[in-house]
Amino acid sequence: MREQIRDKGRLEHILECVNNIYEFVGDFELSQILDDKVRYFAIVYQLVVIGEASNLLTTDFRDSHGETPWRDIISMRNFIVHGYNLVDKNEVLQVIEDDLPVLKAQIEQYLSEIE
Repeated sequence: MREQIRDKGRLEHILECVNNIYEFVGDFELSQILDDKVRYFAIVYQLVVIGEASNLLTTDFRDSHGETPWRDIISMRNFIVHGYNLVDKNEVLQVIEDDLPVLKAQIEQYLSEIE
């Protein structure tokens, strides 16, 4: 039970980070994000937190929710942190555009199941 409570908190952190990214993107075109260093690095930091929170979810939770690509999310966090000078900015934009909407819907679903 304690771990389930921790999972809920981690899912809430992930959702908060996704919402922060949407707030940071705002009305900007995604290509404009690359020109705004503060905004871009704020988004990248949120991706790191999403990866860390995903890594801290219990194995049972991740295994029972295999439709979410947890390994990819955690790997991206590791790549950003350890390969920071190799991060492809266009890949970050692709994650925002293609992956975050799906992740947000999944996390919201998981939280509704817990509550």
